[in-house]
Amino acid sequence: MSDTAAPAGDAGRVLSDPIRLEVFKHLFAAAAEEMGVVLRRTSYSPNIKERRDFSCALFDRHGRMVAQAAHIPVHLGAMPLSVQAALAAFDLAPGDAVLLNDPFRGGTHLPDLTLVTPIFVDTEAGPTLAGFSASRAHHADIGGMSPGSMPLATELYQEGLVIPPVRLVEAGRLNQGVWDLVLANVRTPVERAGDLRAQLAANRKGAERLAGLAARYGLADVEQAMAGLLAYTERMTRRLIAGLSDGVYRFEDVMDDDGLDPAPATMAVAVTIAGEEVTVDFTGTSPQRRGSINAVYAITLAAVYYAFRCLIGQDIPSNSGCLAPITVIAPEGTLVNAVRPAAVAGGNVETAQRIVDVLLGALAQAAPDRVPAASQGTMNNTTIGGWDGERGQPFAYYETIGGGMGARPGGDGASAIHSHMTNTLNTPVEALEYAYPLRVRRYEVRRGSGGAGRWWGGDGITRAVELLAPAAVTLLTERRRFAPYGLAGGRAGQPGRNQVTRTTGEIVELPGKVTLAAAAGEVVSVHTPGGGGWGSELSTTFPRSYPP
Repeated sequence: MSDTAAPAGDAGRVLSDPIRLEVFKHLFAAAAEEMGVVLRRTSYSPNIKERRDFSCALFDRHGRMVAQAAHIPVHLGAMPLSVQAALAAFDLAPGDAVLLNDPFRGGTHLPDLTLVTPIFVDTEAGPTLAGFSASRAHHADIGGMSPGSMPLATELYQEGLVIPPVRLVEAGRLNQGVWDLVLANVRTPVERAGDLRAQLAANRKGAERLAGLAARYGLADVEQAMAGLLAYTERMTRRLIAGLSDGVYRFEDVMDDDGLDPAPATMAVAVTIAGEEVTVDFTGTSPQRRGSINAVYAITLAAVYYAFRCLIGQDIPSNSGCLAPITVIAPEGTLVNAVRPAAVAGGNVETAQRIVDVLLGALAQAAPDRVPAASQGTMNNTTIGGWDGERGQPFAYYETIGGGMGARPGGDGASAIHSHMTNTLNTPVEALEYAYPLRVRRYEVRRGSGGAGRWWGGDGITRAVELLAPAAVTLLTERRRFAPYGLAGGRAGQPGRNQVTRTTGEIVELPGKVTLAAAAGEVVSVHTPGGGGWGSELSTTFPRSYPP
């Protein structure tokens, strides 16, 4: 390919040349991946630097996602609504950057701060909008009633600082008032400032890369490639749907509770396949709850996007084209489309997992040879915060903990891994103990927790952390009462357990969702669920995840 800009009138060749379109697919994806590298390497907090709890993507000028890095599904599927919210709020200009986290205006839950940067390129007509770069990162504290900003709240305002779309950068200059306001409302302002600067740097890198592509190939070719990739993904999704049998496939599952009311909450879905189109209807799902397990519409869209993208199972672009043939019905005021001022911290991390479980349970009826049993169905959210006496400053530690994957037709489930809507790493023991007044006492595979079957579910994890200073501990976890289901006769995985070991040696069983004041020397243990088994013919050998 030439290093010079494409000649005028040549844009149509991109759509008619599959090789050229494939090249652009990788160019866009590489730009998103490079954004992620910049964000990780320049961030401050272990949650972003070590666990990679962030996501990056590129969008066209209409706010449609064109390319994403291989980051976190619950972030990426919801980010288009963040870009749309930024577009609706402002007439954006070169040098602007919009910050937001409001779950009811494009966000997911408050710790996820999204930064949207418009990308302008120079043309004969002047600066022209070519697209957007966007990053979303989970900040380990954004204020609220407990350290880590994942409390057992009853309304949004208890969960932290709510940020509607605001210009964090305007015409290339930092909005110092917005910057100071955010940092004044968090427990760990130095970390937050470092992580926000990392997001700004990542978005700049995305803007540089897209502008460079426009300079090299011409803006017209770049825009044609974006449109072509969206159309290609839509065609492939339609082909997948057309290969499934027409019909209505229903499935229900439950969430343990909302942390305040012990009653379970029902998640229901009806997936209607008709030719090349699908309707996903969540009518019958429980009304939104007083506790924080409520999901906003963006999260539900993200889960639907993820489930169908996995079902395609091919090397096609991950972009907004996947949702074009899918209609999502999510009644307002329910767990899958909560309305303000519902508490939503757990909706993003726990309810998103259950949405995937019910979708895959329904799709298993349409494609039984392609769908696994239920994975652990929770992110096992653990937040610990207090005063670090050695450093003389507050600390806020946040972690999601992996578990067992569900078995699939033809193979056992993976053990001790993050699954479905989360795609993070763990915090290495060395990094955790260096950054916080904490000590890891146990970190091991929870042997035997996977469900039995012809193929066995993967095993969960046991992670036990000792507090070296008094702290507030919050656990937002699921699958403690209702186990991850098996498929095709496979058995359910074992539910998880939470415990605290007091300084006296007494072991106290904890509920799935709890906040407690823990003393120095106490140990918080999280035992995560195993995945469900697949197949009624019980294997007489250990799963491959077991040692010989």
